[in-house]
Amino acid sequence: MNQYWDEFWKSLVLIIFGMLLLRISGRKSISQMTIPTTITMISIGTIIVQPIAEESILLTGLAAIVFILVLISVEILQVRFNRFEKWIKGPAIIVIEGGQLDERNLKKLRLTVDALEMKLRLQGISKISDVKTATIEPNGQLGYELKDSAKPVTVSQLESLLSKYFNGTEDGSDVAISNLPNQETTLFNEIRKGDQHVTNKQLQ
Repeated sequence: MNQYWDEFWKSLVLIIFGMLLLRISGRKSISQMTIPTTITMISIGTIIVQPIAEESILLTGLAAIVFILVLISVEILQVRFNRFEKWIKGPAIIVIEGGQLDERNLKKLRLTVDALEMKLRLQGISKISDVKTATIEPNGQLGYELKDSAKPVTVSQLESLLSKYFNGTEDGSDVAISNLPNQETTLFNEIRKGDQHVTNKQLQ
């Protein structure tokens, strides 16, 4: 019986250790991994499971169950507790603010300017100066908000302009203003303040 408990705690420690290693290694999805990064990650996985792989099939199966249960528990805790999610994933990090690069955060992410420019090009953005705010999300993807001058016209804004044009400035001006997007509260303001979804974290 003690052997099974030893295997349980060994599996628990190994998966926590593995998550910490991945947390430290940086925020890159599998598709973004370079060859050295991929080899390193595979090696880490091999090293982590090595103490378990040499045991019996039953103990290896128990270890696999523990890994799965811990993974499910972590996902549930991330849904229920914002602080736990932030600790596991880390917050989104701003890399462009007001059309200017944040070199300090780029160094923190170990992300080159060329790599950031590639991400921008993939989103169809040709100028850094057109970007109001850009972030690197916990999954390694790029989030961005364009400046008002670079944003495409939305249907509601077009309708407001047409209403203003056909009805005159007095009748259409209020409509145009009311249909403009709210500039006070955005998803990027949450990142600046450091409180992402601090309200109810439970799924509705």
